[in-house]
Amino acid sequence: MTHVIITGGSSGIGLTLARIYASRGARISLLARTMSALEAAQAELSKGGNADAIRIESADVADEGQTATAIARCEEAFGPCDILIACAGIVEPGLFDAVSTAAFERQIRTNLLGSIHAVRSVYAGMKQRRTGRIMLVSSGAGLIGIHGYTGYSASKFALHGFAEALRSEARPHGVKISVCFPPDTETPQFARELEHRPLEAAVIMGRVAPWTADAVAHRIARAIDRGRFEVFFGWALWALGRFGSTVKPFLNWWFDRAILRISRRQ
Repeated sequence: MTHVIITGGSSGIGLTLARIYASRGARISLLARTMSALEAAQAELSKGGNADAIRIESADVADEGQTATAIARCEEAFGPCDILIACAGIVEPGLFDAVSTAAFERQIRTNLLGSIHAVRSVYAGMKQRRTGRIMLVSSGAGLIGIHGYTGYSASKFALHGFAEALRSEARPHGVKISVCFPPDTETPQFARELEHRPLEAAVIMGRVAPWTADAVAHRIARAIDRGRFEVFFGWALWALGRFGSTVKPFLNWWFDRAILRISRRQ
């Protein structure tokens, strides 16, 4: 039976992915910081009668020790990890000179180092078994810098670089690495993010309707099934991913004009 470990699995895209794999009869381990949210997710996933196949562990992925200990417990209970989905992430938008150093560093530690900590916890075992799949969840903001998202974009760009380098190292050992770039997605975190999104970013990003967590999760699961390395959502992000050096100058020109119009009205 496939063992799927999902960080950030108590809500949003992570929980929706857990539903998909639960429907396939997989053993699922969920990691998140808040135990009450994990317990609610476990209760929901167990309604199908597979309570023994759902495990939860409270851990902050930004802490390497907590992450390694939690994943070790999951593997002890359900066997080696077959699929790791590093979905845990936070976003704290705000202009660079207004965002605290602590907030900036939180995003780097959680989004980048948190993913790395989770990968490190399963990677050696996957290499030894010569099998395993790892999906890293980046963002559309990991393809182009967004006004008011300096910390978040930095963390998600770096995650893409990590994925590219790790893919090269992992391939000879039978371990498949993937990275995806979701757009705005209807999740509890997205609702909180909108409360703090700068006006300039809202004007730029608000022109595109957010995706549902279900649509994003199903595309991620299909990509894992097929062993695809990069996963894009919609033609705009696909174009950025495939032709970024050509597309970004035009997009940045358009963004700059829109932001200038806003500044003149303020």
